[in-house]
Amino acid sequence: MRHDGRFSEDAQFRVMSDAPSLFDGPQGPTPSDRQRAEELRREIARHDVLYYVEARPTISDREYDRLFAELTDLELRFPELHTADSPTQRVGGAPITSFVTVEHRIPMLSLGNTYSRAELDDFDRKVRQGAEGASVDYVCELKVDGVAISLTYENGVLVRAVTRGDGERGDDVTENVRTIRSIPLTLQPLTVGGQNVNSVEVRGEIYLRDDDFLDINTAMIERGEKPYANPRNLTAGTLKQKNPKEVANRPLRFVAYWLDVEPYRTVIRTHYEALAVLHDLGFPTGDNHHLCSTIDEVASFIDQWESRRDTLPYAIDGIVIKVNEFRLQNELGFVARAPRWAIAYKYEARKAQTVLLDISLQVGRTGVVTPVAELQPVLLAGSTISRSTLHNEDFVRELDLRIGDTVVVEKGGDVIPKITAFLPTQRPPNAQPWSMPHVCPCDRKSELHRPPGEANWYCDDAGCPWQVRRKLEHFASRDAMDIDGLGERAIDQFVSAELLHTIADIYRLPQRRDDILSLERWAPKSVDRLIEGIETSKLQPY
Repeated sequence: MRHDGRFSEDAQFRVMSDAPSLFDGPQGPTPSDRQRAEELRREIARHDVLYYVEARPTISDREYDRLFAELTDLELRFPELHTADSPTQRVGGAPITSFVTVEHRIPMLSLGNTYSRAELDDFDRKVRQGAEGASVDYVCELKVDGVAISLTYENGVLVRAVTRGDGERGDDVTENVRTIRSIPLTLQPLTVGGQNVNSVEVRGEIYLRDDDFLDINTAMIERGEKPYANPRNLTAGTLKQKNPKEVANRPLRFVAYWLDVEPYRTVIRTHYEALAVLHDLGFPTGDNHHLCSTIDEVASFIDQWESRRDTLPYAIDGIVIKVNEFRLQNELGFVARAPRWAIAYKYEARKAQTVLLDISLQVGRTGVVTPVAELQPVLLAGSTISRSTLHNEDFVRELDLRIGDTVVVEKGGDVIPKITAFLPTQRPPNAQPWSMPHVCPCDRKSELHRPPGEANWYCDDAGCPWQVRRKLEHFASRDAMDIDGLGERAIDQFVSAELLHTIADIYRLPQRRDDILSLERWAPKSVDRLIEGIETSKLQPY
């Protein structure tokens, strides 16, 4: 298996070719087999730490694959050698029918946000008032833009992984999280102040690197599926996949930022010490946290990373600042479900300038017709922006947008692109005010109407192919029936070929196999995948 979590061809070949024959005799493992399996588990775990935590791998991917394949072979031949914490468990188990809701032992609360130096100074003033003259240190950490997770270990073994949810309770996604290679299945042995640190709760962020996000989205687009808007949404969607094997194919990563120190409060007294303990237990904690003794040092750290954040291989949306000493954290307490001892400094949305080339119309599944800005492609916060919703006719008029304008594009929260203004000095002299067309952009050219008191225009033609497509896309989407192989491109083809008119037609597609094979880009394997996806969708819970 490559360090990015996906099997190399060499590893796949070795696992399959070395599998035991059905005619092998029922011989049990020898003592040397048992010893070798344990050695391999320890060795693979050690290399995972070297790669994900220390960032200094000592063997090649091919050598790692050979170790992994040897362990897989032993466990296939001798199932009794299999253990719950084996690295082979990262390949993913059987599909999950549903996620169990679990109450957090300690609520996963939100942080308060701050956006200016004045607000940062106000936070510092309140902390120092609460400290009553005692010295105050802060720990600054990059705020990775991912999905928060709680990990519970008992006797050194991962037993539960729960999403943040509403802060009080979340979903048990343990089987999916086991596939993430930067999350240890077993903790590294560690003694602090004479106490074994082996039963703990750890919290952190699961995320995707930008290049991995782009690779996954590109593959989805090529399959005709709707891509995700940003790495965080893709991470969240992956964690809610019901098939852990699918999760194992996506290179999710983890960074730890919190340790429940209550059982060890006499020996772990500061957050900075807790981060060191997390590192020694085998968790990646990031290389960029910093201990500051003044708020000026905190501000300097914030400014430094605002100018450097585009150099990171993953998205951050700010800096988290925490009071270092746990005793002072406890004294400061909480207010309105947020700690008084921590705050998030959020960076401003990234901005770019580009040209508004055209305004097109998009028809949704409910008939709402939305204007969309067609932009000269521009790079913004790590992605290329070429389109942006304009919401409705009133929005366009309020901003006085005209085709040919140079516009300002922002990524709100570094996620969704939006147009916030135009540059009057760069407006072409012949630019004309835009008005909403009164006919549908589809071939049927049905009349549009705007109900009194509403901002939206509607197409009421039930036969509008755009509406048909959107309804079918919604039904087949990952948030609905999750039909593998039936993405936007496939639906567009089938509607154009008159194979799909209604949702019921989806379940008639297996009988139209020859018709599908006659279409461009369809082969027997892709048709089989589609039919399997349709049949699987019948098992979706109500």
